[in-house]
Amino acid sequence: MLARQRRRVFPSRSARFTQRIASLALGCGCLFGVVAPAQAGGFLRAQDTRIVDEHGRTVVLRGVGLGGWMLQEGYMLEMPGPGTQRSIRARIAELIGEEKTEAFYQAWRDNHVTKADVDALAAWGFNSVRLPMHYALYTAPVEEERVAGVQTWREEGFRRTDELLSWVKANGMYLVLDLHAAPGGQGNDLNIVDRDPDARSLWDDPANGDKMVALWRRLAERYKDEPAVAAYDIINEPNWGFSDASDRNGCNERGNGPLRELLVRTTRAIREVDKRHIVIIEGNCWGNNYLGVLDDGPWDDNLVLSFHKYWNATTLESIRDMLALRDRWNLPLYLGETGENSNDWYARTVALVEGEGIGWASWPLKKIRYNNPLQIQPTTGYGQLLAYWRGERARPTAAEAESALMTLAERDVRFEHNTVHIDVIDAWLRSPNSERAVPFRDHRIGAAGGGFDAVDFDMGRDGLAYHDLDSANESGRPRVDWNPAKDYRNDGVDLDRDAQGWRVVGMQPGEWMQYTFLAERAGSYRLRLEGGRGKVRLRFNGVALADVGVGETLRMPVFEGRNTLIVEAITPGMELRNLRFQPETPERT
Repeated sequence: MLARQRRRVFPSRSARFTQRIASLALGCGCLFGVVAPAQAGGFLRAQDTRIVDEHGRTVVLRGVGLGGWMLQEGYMLEMPGPGTQRSIRARIAELIGEEKTEAFYQAWRDNHVTKADVDALAAWGFNSVRLPMHYALYTAPVEEERVAGVQTWREEGFRRTDELLSWVKANGMYLVLDLHAAPGGQGNDLNIVDRDPDARSLWDDPANGDKMVALWRRLAERYKDEPAVAAYDIINEPNWGFSDASDRNGCNERGNGPLRELLVRTTRAIREVDKRHIVIIEGNCWGNNYLGVLDDGPWDDNLVLSFHKYWNATTLESIRDMLALRDRWNLPLYLGETGENSNDWYARTVALVEGEGIGWASWPLKKIRYNNPLQIQPTTGYGQLLAYWRGERARPTAAEAESALMTLAERDVRFEHNTVHIDVIDAWLRSPNSERAVPFRDHRIGAAGGGFDAVDFDMGRDGLAYHDLDSANESGRPRVDWNPAKDYRNDGVDLDRDAQGWRVVGMQPGEWMQYTFLAERAGSYRLRLEGGRGKVRLRFNGVALADVGVGETLRMPVFEGRNTLIVEAITPGMELRNLRFQPETPERT
């Protein structure tokens, strides 16, 4: 994908909240809907413009990419400087030595994705996972082969893929195999392919292409009889200027001959051993430039076209070219990667593509940031390592560095220590097809009163759960900080954290938030808005109330059971921390 922007690390949220949400999802299996077992439908295939199972039923893949597991990118770890895995590994080895660095990476792969992660994805309602593979876990680099043209196979990648597949099958899901880092590297966006710019690329050395073809043939031999494998995504996000080296990412390329040739050759190698699995292909320019790739027509009767979507509009026009390809060649589409944005953008994107019958995979499952289903919360030691790499702290001892890194790899990356972002999950799975907001927290007002935090407004799209003038990062509004705190929630409401906790800040006139709560009994209550400044307009159960200032109190009738309250800013820069309800004492007669 396009270069991802580095962000800073933020304080962790309560582990208790993480475990509560995870337990809810896993315990009831109904947080966002139960998915029927995928394998019941057998092998998937392309049928005209749809992906269908063996019974001819349309299957819309709703998945998550496991980015960062087999292939690290610097931004996911908040690493400054070069973000290729090879550069990350070199910096770690410089501190703790190669042997302990290898132990770190083994622990990382042991713990970053476990069965608990896949169980949670299924419980939330996802029906597939996309595995970004690093070729070097499956086969040796060309330069390390002792006999030219003879492939050395490494069990590490195959073993871990088998294990992931077993977890996927246990949950009735599908697995998409995605070659994310091809031999030599398939693009000039170095981080996503872990490419050494001083070595010969996939396109420069025929031996790299031969190795890629051989790897896919080997994978097809291994999984040819496995219906839980949905498809082979044979080369992720090519970005290369074949005819013009200055067109570094291939966005202006019009021929794409080498790409087509490799896609055709790889497909044919797969078909020598596997006639049933879908083959997914991607265009140049991070998967989106198909000029020349299909000029002679599709070369296989079970192809799916993948495209990737980041930081642009969510209108039908934004995918017009891909829809035209679909209709011209009568092939299904698959949005193989999308994400790294706000909840509102996620929901609108999914609504757009599912409206056209297109499946998708969000990116990624987890990282050290807040806008994914799971967030890694490192301990202080890792933060000190980052400070050293940024040049802000003295070099740690080898023991200190090893302790911080192994804590990250053995503890912090594990599911049970991750923060679950229920609002992000809601944005991917419920919000796209719903015109309703739902509670972010279970707010209840008892007979003695009660209240809730202003940051715990409802979940849903902009215009349903809240309204903010900057709710996403997209075309025309690049690099928008929809939540400048970059923590707690991924919605377009500005938040801030101080010694007293979280609060809403920077509200502009016309921006608003909705709160749904349950009251134990009906009656007259006094509502007090606390911890902030400015003036707001209130709408309670659809009825406009008087304007009130933050810090003031307003009398209002409350229904027993469900109630909704909308708080709309009138003055610029409105801030709010809490809302408190106090029942009025009945007058004696």
